[in-house]
Amino acid sequence: MFIEAKNLSKNYGKQSAVQDLNFRLEQGQIVGFLGPNGAGKSTTLKMLLGLISPSTGSVLVDGKDPQEQEISLKKRIGYLAENNPLYPEMYVREFLAFIGNIHELSNLDKRIQEVIEWVGLEKEAHKKIQELSKGYQQRVGIALAILHDPKVLILDEPTSGLDPNQRDEIRHLIKSLQKDRIILFSSHILSEVEAICDRVLLIHQGKLVCDRPMKEIKDLEKFFKEKTS
Repeated sequence: MFIEAKNLSKNYGKQSAVQDLNFRLEQGQIVGFLGPNGAGKSTTLKMLLGLISPSTGSVLVDGKDPQEQEISLKKRIGYLAENNPLYPEMYVREFLAFIGNIHELSNLDKRIQEVIEWVGLEKEAHKKIQELSKGYQQRVGIALAILHDPKVLILDEPTSGLDPNQRDEIRHLIKSLQKDRIILFSSHILSEVEAICDRVLLIHQGKLVCDRPMKEIKDLEKFFKEKTS
């Protein structure tokens, strides 16, 4: 499994949101996707997901264009959006069953239980989502993203708004999902990226200004400022 961006660009009228991005993501990696506000991160993620089409260039997921293979490829991708779209009036198990039926999963009850245990929702699974803390709602969002056992996970600000203990728990959870998956992790919390990621992609003003292993960057905050100032 791989994701490849080739000369990927997106224009909105005369404004260029993303310019000529080239990178390849492989299984077993957690890749930090960084950039200042307005750098083009959200636009890039939407193109990788097949939600919008590029102006020029291409995205390939396992060699296939997500625009042409939309349904089959989306079955292999899990996505946690920054705003974590949940149905707050639904119970946790009810919500996961609803999503599982959309994916037409077999042995759904068993799979829901597996995922609930994996993300640490056992004590909260009987509650309505609106009754949960922010941290547990994030766990529900991750459960939603992994329920159909995707090989690609795209996580947009998964620890935003969490306290340090909650961030630590979510970080360990994400690390546990790494094997045999591609995980693209977008965050403004640079300490999270340092702690969890194997590699960093940094974009600024729509251009890729860094693609290197995390171990080669000694001070990510200083490096980020140097590349985006």
